[in-house]
Amino acid sequence: MRKSILILGLFFAGKIVAQEQNLYKETYRPQYHFSPTKNWMNDPNGLVYSNGLYHLFFQHNPFANEWGHMTWGHATSKDLIHWKEMPIAIAEENGVMIFSGSAVLDKDNSAGFSNANNKKPLVAIYTAHTETLQTQALAYSIDEGVTWKKYQGNPVLDLHKKDFRDPNVFWYEAKKQWIMAVSQPIEHQISFYASTNLKEWKLLSNFGPAGDLSGVWECPDLMQVPIEGERGKTKWVLFTSQNSTMQYFVGEFNGTNFLVDKPNSTIHKQDYGTDYYAAVSYHNTIDKQPISIGWVNNWEYANTIPTAPWKSAMSIPRKLSVKKIGEDWVLVQQPIPALENLRLIKESISNTTVSKELILAQKGNKFEMELNMIPSKNAIGGIKLAVGNGHYFEIGYDAAKEIIFIDRSKTNQSFNAKYASINRKEASLKTKEGKIKLHIFFDESIVEIFTADGTVVFTAQVFPGKSETGLEFYSNGSAIQFENIHYWKMKSSWF
Repeated sequence: MRKSILILGLFFAGKIVAQEQNLYKETYRPQYHFSPTKNWMNDPNGLVYSNGLYHLFFQHNPFANEWGHMTWGHATSKDLIHWKEMPIAIAEENGVMIFSGSAVLDKDNSAGFSNANNKKPLVAIYTAHTETLQTQALAYSIDEGVTWKKYQGNPVLDLHKKDFRDPNVFWYEAKKQWIMAVSQPIEHQISFYASTNLKEWKLLSNFGPAGDLSGVWECPDLMQVPIEGERGKTKWVLFTSQNSTMQYFVGEFNGTNFLVDKPNSTIHKQDYGTDYYAAVSYHNTIDKQPISIGWVNNWEYANTIPTAPWKSAMSIPRKLSVKKIGEDWVLVQQPIPALENLRLIKESISNTTVSKELILAQKGNKFEMELNMIPSKNAIGGIKLAVGNGHYFEIGYDAAKEIIFIDRSKTNQSFNAKYASINRKEASLKTKEGKIKLHIFFDESIVEIFTADGTVVFTAQVFPGKSETGLEFYSNGSAIQFENIHYWKMKSSWF
């Protein structure tokens, strides 16, 4: 009997190992974007750098591959590319879910959570959620984020409101205090609070309503961002998320109020695509340049994308800065340089002129690509990804209208009607010296496109069949030139 039990045990253990070995090899699984081993994930939370490690916390359901039982998952990385998933950080308990928030390195132990020498606590500030109440609460770790304990004095901020969430906290050196930006979703406002100990908070001011009021405001992040080309100079940028899109404001923060430079200007978007939300930033990177990560999904169909055993991924990390274009301050986002370490052999494609279509020799859905396109005023043209079986994902430029767009209407859409109804996204874009420069990342089911020196970005999900791996240049009209074309297949960050 014992021998039979032992053999049976070895059989199941071997089966479990085999299952584990197949993880991160599934259809549609991104290979250089973070995704959890299994189950649901949404907003990035608590982005903090400490003792050589970048911590990424995230909204997570430990029990199922759909939204529910919100808990903070946790992963760490030394380079923001190769991630190690850690045990659950902060768990749902007694019907109280752990909604979005932030984390800080409390290097001076202002909250008093560490009583040991040289133990610098990590403190998480999050929304404690029930069906009728949202309050702000603390948890802390004195072992570099491995284990977490909820503060017994929670909540630290309670307005007795059903909708009051997503605290984002940073240290404001000029006044030697912590600043919290927290969302009043229904009112389209961000409230700013101050504290010296993370436990007692005083209201400073409110910002909003302003800009995009199409949905509730969530996931604020106020940060100081360098100005391109002006060493040592910075501006303040405020992120908010609403429905399934994001916006940002550029201005100044004086320790009490956030003042927008151009209050009535055009709505500014971090991302013009279909699938980018709730992005927040690392404020305390080594070089003090904020790096943001966003959730790659869309609430309109998030639960039904055809992935298993995981659902959702994070964007590639983006370096943030601002620059002035005319009279307007504009956010600049660029892929972090560490991604270059995943490049395989560089393939350079000859400069070419396309009058209809050109099928490239290169194939695959895990690559990075750079190219310049010289548009024709009488044509719409660009590049098609994931080509095959009559399917493709289109990146195009309409020179007459000066519009860049993505279109996934010719991709697999059978899994969800809402997904199928949200196909085309566009942004205004003028050529620079007669050219459009595209920097494209394709990772199995995620496309990220950077253009206009990082001031126009698109992110989208696409779910191609296994044989839909082709690449094509195209023009619907006069001939279009493509030049300086470089292509790299990418290594997986998991193997």
